[in-house]
Order: sequence, then C-alpha cells, then structure tokens
Amino acid sequence: MTAVRKLSADDEVGDIDVARYLLETIADRTRDVEGFSRPAFSDIETQTLKFLETFARKNGLAVWYDDGMNANFSLPEDKDAKSFVVVGSHVDSVPFGGNFDGLAGVVAGLVCLVRAKREKQTFERPVHVLAMRGEESAWFGPCYIGSKALTGTLGAKEIKAKHKADGRSLGEHMADIGIPMPKVKRGTPLIDLKAIEAYLELHIEQGPLLVGKKIPAAVVTGIRGNFRHRAIRCIGEAGHSGAVPKAYRRDPVLALADLLVRLDDSWTTILNKGDDLVLTSGVVMTDPDKHAMSRIPDSVSFSLDVRSQSKKTLDDMRKLLKTEMKQIEKERKVRFEMDEEMTVEPAICDPKLVDGLKDAMKRVGQEPFIMPSGGGHDAAVFAEAGVPSAMVFVRNRNGSHNPDEAMELTDFVAATDIVYEFLKGKS
Repeated sequence: MTAVRKLSADDEVGDIDVARYLLETIADRTRDVEGFSRPAFSDIETQTLKFLETFARKNGLAVWYDDGMNANFSLPEDKDAKSFVVVGSHVDSVPFGGNFDGLAGVVAGLVCLVRAKREKQTFERPVHVLAMRGEESAWFGPCYIGSKALTGTLGAKEIKAKHKADGRSLGEHMADIGIPMPKVKRGTPLIDLKAIEAYLELHIEQGPLLVGKKIPAAVVTGIRGNFRHRAIRCIGEAGHSGAVPKAYRRDPVLALADLLVRLDDSWTTILNKGDDLVLTSGVVMTDPDKHAMSRIPDSVSFSLDVRSQSKKTLDDMRKLLKTEMKQIEKERKVRFEMDEEMTVEPAICDPKLVDGLKDAMKRVGQEPFIMPSGGGHDAAVFAEAGVPSAMVFVRNRNGSHNPDEAMELTDFVAATDIVYEFLKGKS
C-alpha cells in the first residue's frame, strides 16, 4: 500500500505536486487490465474516498461524510458554516476508462484547500469540497446517481436499475454502503440545498476544442440536455439476399440508414440556423444468432443520443424523429418500436458565476474563453435543483471514457488557478 505523505509548506510543494501525488496514487490503486476502473458504489470507489480522507486529515483539513456517503472536505474553520460554495465532482469511472474524468475536479478542490492552508488564505465565502459517488451510467444505466440522491431527484425506476455484472439493484448497492434508502425513495434531499450558495465543477473537456485552439482552460456557459434511447427496434421481414427483388423488400437496415440520413440532414439545417445540436447512434446491431451475409435481416436495433443546449431544439428533434419514422414506415413497409426514453434537461450555467470565473481568468493572466459542455455533468443536476452552478474545463487530449485521456498537469494547474482565484474573491 502506498504511504500517505503529508504535504505542507515545509515541503516547499506546489499545486502541481499535490495534484500529481493524488492522481498518480489513485491511478496506481485503481488500474485495470486496460485503463482504470472505479465502479460506482463499489469497494474500490469507497477505498478511493478513504484515501482522499486520509490525505486530507494528514494535511489539516476537516473531513466528513454526508448521507449519500460522499466525502466532504473543508478548512477546519469552514466545516460548520451555515452557507458555503461547493467545489465538487465524482470519483467513479467507466470500465477501463481514463483516470481524469471526474477525479480531476475533486483533486482541484483539494488543491485549492491545501493551497489556502499553505498560504493562510481566507476564502471570500466558506468552501466545501465534495467527492461524489456514482456519476457514470456504465454500471447501472442511470447517470448522476450520487448528485440525484443528494438533491432528492433519484427516481423509483432508477433505484430499481440492475447492476450490469451482478444483477442486484442500485438500491441494494446503495443500502450496502449505508445510504438511508427510505429518504432517497421519498425524494428527500440528503443535504441542505439552501445552504449551497454555488456549485462549481472543474472537469476535463471531453471533446477536441481546447486542444484545437491551443487553450489550457475555459469557462462553461451551459450543459447540453439530451434525450436518449438505448434500443429502438426497426422490424421488417427476413428474406434471401439473392431471391427478393428490391420492390418486395422490407429491409430494416436500409430503413434505419434512411432515418439516420434524414436526421443528419436536419442536423445540418439546424446548425446553419445557428442553433446547437449533436446526435449519435453509437450502437447498431442485428440479431447475432440470425444474421448472415446472405440474409435480409428481420430487425435491427439501434441507440440514439440527441443533445442540445436548447429545450426547444430537443422538443423539435423529438417530434421530427416521430414524423420521419412514420414516413419511413409507409415508404419501406417496416415498423419502429420505441423503448423508454431517458431525458436530461439542458442546464444553463449561472451568468453571475460565469462572469466571475471569466474575471478570475483575467486576474490570473489568462484570456477568457467560454464554451458549452457537450457531455452531461453533476453540475446540471445541481442547477436543475435550483443551485447556481458553473464549470471550468481543462484541456484534455484523446477524449474521455477511454484509457488514453491525456490531461497535462500544467493545464490542470491553469484551470485550478481560475477556481482558486474565484474562491478568493476580488482583492
């Protein structure tokens, strides 16, 4: 087991040393056959929080756990503050993922606390750092589980969702670690939301924009909402690939291709109008027990992920999807079967917080740059619950949810400087 080294001013360490130590130690502890795996509501996730707890205590920080069994940290004098700013993110990961998605935001908060203690700095408002569980959807299906439980918005169907490996419900896994499930099922917030003056989240960018623009960090203006389907089915009629003429075919694969081309054309039109939209069909499959090179499939299933910062655009796309499906059903003599829709509303970052973070960027010598978030984040859940929320992105190569996440520590420190300067307030 790696020894926990106390970091203090006597060690003449800086933010980059703290970040490197925390990130590399957790990487070593959670390394998988490929990448890193920190399953939601698992012993590995718990041990990650315990490691952060030990580090924090050895460096003079206050530590406690909320009813969601998330770890909280603060300067000792700020622990019992009546109101405070939360800096947070999640510590779980997707299977065989990267080390920085989520974890970088938690480490950024701890870096700010350790730096404040080292510099004997008082924040403008008390600061609590929140290390959350269970943000990733890869383990149970639902996403943002930890933040939804905290805000009292975790739904009954989500609680019943089954773990992808052991088949036990999310509720059972949550109860196993001591979360009071009666409160969660009643929709009772597990924390006092009125005490939170603002929620800030630092996160790696999951796309290529900052890399392309050669900028280390950015302030986020809003988080795209989405509607998603795991498995829509298009049902046609099986047949011999050589014996059925085109006029007699009810080919579900061609029907799906037709649908995706129509959606893609509409996507281009929407972008040309200046509106925000992305859409993806990441899973497409025919029945592996039936499909063959010489067989017209009888059905194909596919996923659909539609995202936008605009609720109206999402509503319009939802209507368009149904319209195009009906038209294709008539033209190609197929039938679409919809599964249950999963929805996340768009979240606009608080304008005052955005302006404050932009000002902080200027004060630390960075040119302010703003951008939307394509991925969903816990910040959206807090915003939906009425907590003013904002985000800072840090440049990251190779995307996320894969072992090749590549965040430079110098970029991380540049992004963390923005958060720290904001927390200090204007001098």
